[in-house]
Amino acid sequence: MAYIVKPVFITSKMVSRIKKFFIQIGELSYFAGRLFKETFTLPFEFKELLRQCYHMGNRSLVLVVMTNFIIGLVLTLQSRPTMIQFGAVSMMPNMVGISIVREIGPVITALICAGRIASGIGAELGSMRVTEQIDAMEVSGTNPFKYLVVTRILATTLMIPLLVIFGDLIALYGSALVENLKGQVSFQLYFNTVFDALSFGDLVPATIKSFFFGFVIGLVGCYKGYYCKKGTAGVGVAANTAVVTASLLLFVVDFIAVFVSDIFYEL
Repeated sequence: MAYIVKPVFITSKMVSRIKKFFIQIGELSYFAGRLFKETFTLPFEFKELLRQCYHMGNRSLVLVVMTNFIIGLVLTLQSRPTMIQFGAVSMMPNMVGISIVREIGPVITALICAGRIASGIGAELGSMRVTEQIDAMEVSGTNPFKYLVVTRILATTLMIPLLVIFGDLIALYGSALVENLKGQVSFQLYFNTVFDALSFGDLVPATIKSFFFGFVIGLVGCYKGYYCKKGTAGVGVAANTAVVTASLLLFVVDFIAVFVSDIFYEL
């Protein structure tokens, strides 16, 4: 039976979408370049930076703790029967510890913060743009980009790694709790085994890429909110697209980080 392959025609709608995609990439690159320029010029908004660090770190802490604790519980409960089947239950702390520190902890924490922080920044700056508060700051001689954008991106870049480290510890505690109840493993023995299995090659790449996660979350949230359009309806669009775009870019950054770290290990 012969199959007829129909040619795929590129419609004008597809061309416009591709064009719009590359335009947004260029605008986001220009936005990032302006960020680096404004970051190192006077004056520095230290008070606003500290306020944003508290706002983003403290208010995200409970959500990060709850999610990572459940991740530690579920990962151990799901993996334990398989490890028992192969007679490798003693390797449970090593497996869970390396998995959480290398990949699961940073990615899960970053996705949680992307849902909460990126959407919040997009909605906040979008509402300020729609109500012309940003325009009023520009007319009054204040630099809204430095006060609103630079402080928020720096805050996310600094706070996400701290949340990742704290979330990893909570996830490991949840895993240790399961091992203590199921396998009568003491907390001291569990954490000693985990820390013996970890090395700087596990901690350093995970910590470095968490800084990039924070930068991406802040950059996308500020970009979507700062250039919000279409009135009040655009505020919701800015918050929604900020979460979607930031989440997708997190996976791209994570892939690049893992790829580069693998090349580094092979050298």
